[in-house]
Amino acid sequence: MASAKNDFAMYCCELLSGVGPCTAKRMFGGFGISTSGLTFALVADLGGGEILWLKADEGTRGLFEAQGCGRFTYEITRNGERAAHSLNYYSAPEEAMESAALMLPWARLALDCALKARAAKPVKKPKVKTKAPPAKKAKSRA
Repeated sequence: MASAKNDFAMYCCELLSGVGPCTAKRMFGGFGISTSGLTFALVADLGGGEILWLKADEGTRGLFEAQGCGRFTYEITRNGERAAHSLNYYSAPEEAMESAALMLPWARLALDCALKARAAKPVKKPKVKTKAPPAKKAKSRA
């Protein structure tokens, strides 16, 4: 049986489906929403109820801020001191939450940001396991 939070995550998947089939997976108390294995949105409650958060970057940040979207920001404690920490995700514009058609341009922006972020990551080189040379046996002389 689906929980209320899961229902909201599934609704968000429907809203975002214009960029491809979306899946919601449990992630840190919320959900990560992805298409083709690439996470481009989150569903999380930072204290004000469940919110859809869309991936952003320096180039799209201003677009989200112009719509009054909030940045994904939470508090952490480091060395006994509380500090704000944020991720490059912004709340979806309110009017875009009404239909997949209104969400489509925002979903495309978020997916594009996720693609750019993945491309910018350095390629991990596979670790080469080397075997230690076999220990030499001492020859006994009889």
